[in-house]
Amino acid sequence: MAASHSDAFVFFGATGDLACKQVFPALQAMIRHGQLDMPIIGVARSSWSDDQLRERAHDSLQKHGGLDSQAFDKLSTRLHYVSGDYGDDATYQKLRQALGSAAAPLHYLAIPPGMFEPVIRGLVKSGCGRGARIVIEKPFGRDLASAQALNRTLHKSFAEDAIFRIDHYLGKEAVENLLYFRFANTFTEPVWRRDHVASMQITMAEQMGVQGRGAFYEEVGAIRDVVQNHMLQVMMLLTMESPKDGGPDAIRDEKLRVLKAMRPLAPAEIVRGQFRGYRDESGVAAQSQVETFAALRLHIDNARWDGVPFYIRAGKQLPVTCTEVMVELRPPPRALFDADGSGRSNFFRFRLSPDRLISVGARIKAPGESMVGSATELIAHHHPGDEMTPYERLLSDALRGDAALFTRGDTVEAAWRVVNPVLGEAAVPVAPYEAGTWGPAAAARILAGGDRWHDPKAQEASS
Repeated sequence: MAASHSDAFVFFGATGDLACKQVFPALQAMIRHGQLDMPIIGVARSSWSDDQLRERAHDSLQKHGGLDSQAFDKLSTRLHYVSGDYGDDATYQKLRQALGSAAAPLHYLAIPPGMFEPVIRGLVKSGCGRGARIVIEKPFGRDLASAQALNRTLHKSFAEDAIFRIDHYLGKEAVENLLYFRFANTFTEPVWRRDHVASMQITMAEQMGVQGRGAFYEEVGAIRDVVQNHMLQVMMLLTMESPKDGGPDAIRDEKLRVLKAMRPLAPAEIVRGQFRGYRDESGVAAQSQVETFAALRLHIDNARWDGVPFYIRAGKQLPVTCTEVMVELRPPPRALFDADGSGRSNFFRFRLSPDRLISVGARIKAPGESMVGSATELIAHHHPGDEMTPYERLLSDALRGDAALFTRGDTVEAAWRVVNPVLGEAAVPVAPYEAGTWGPAAAARILAGGDRWHDPKAQEASS
């Protein structure tokens, strides 16, 4: 069993892009908020000194998030560097010396998944893994078989409660608020079920393309990059049953339960798209079949959600950068007053990014003698203050051993089971679409009945 609080922070990949953009800003913020009073050790292959790592941290903070001179001075005094090859036993002997009396370190593997196994082996062999926790970055495999293999590798040396699979999306304030909104308000539970919900859809749109990372994107695609993890996590928060308490295992148990009730995807329930020009990107195959857009319909076979369609749409080179959830409610059983000619007007809308809001759609009477009205939207905007960034929140939780916002191994495998039937050789061909549009026209065919895709840009303009 891991200790209650870690007493050292070790991050592999200390000279990499993730450390520059996310880890150093998170470490500075944690020190500013009094959450990181321990040795901080960066590990990488480059033959750097402690001072060079501090210079790298200084530069990264100036570019990403801002430099707090007082907090940075404290960070500098705690920051040390270990250089060496991840496959060399000598690297881990140096790390063991740098850890000194620390008996419960947190090891953060901000490195490619292919390096997880040699690093874990080196930690265990040197004694650096004793009493330790380990944090790994997504992707957690690229299909069900590879996810199962990764879990076997991790479980050879670490208990599940010492493994923290980090998905920065779960550390976002707006995503956490989905769980809070559902279970902290009495008015949601009576309507949050098949009797009142007509459909749910989640849109994660990006205006940008692959930004010169064609070779990377060829290995993932939209389904592996954001659907299997980020989007399914959001869907779990929207559809899970109330946990027995607020503890991490209770919440993750309910996530797993609803994920197991999701029907595996069928080819007829997914459309894959690729924006025109993607194949011209460096590192992209001339006849690439990697999707830059995916639209899919999911079903949950349980008493709460039976018969309700769930739609997910994610892609690049779309008209707007925005992540939004739309929960459409069924119309009243009897239309006593004027009918709504523009479609359903009762809904909950959650804007997760770039701005954050929660809105409720309703109809109100127009002034005058006639009982006629119009659709309106009641909007609550969120105005952030000095909030924790996702990485600050998640790394702080991992140091305390709080796993609520981390993905459990069985949940990772259950998520892959949902999408696995439409990956690899079973994948449907990609359909081309023009940059700046909402993907291929074929995306409309997965909608059930009179459902339609909601345009977040149009919704914002109307509110």
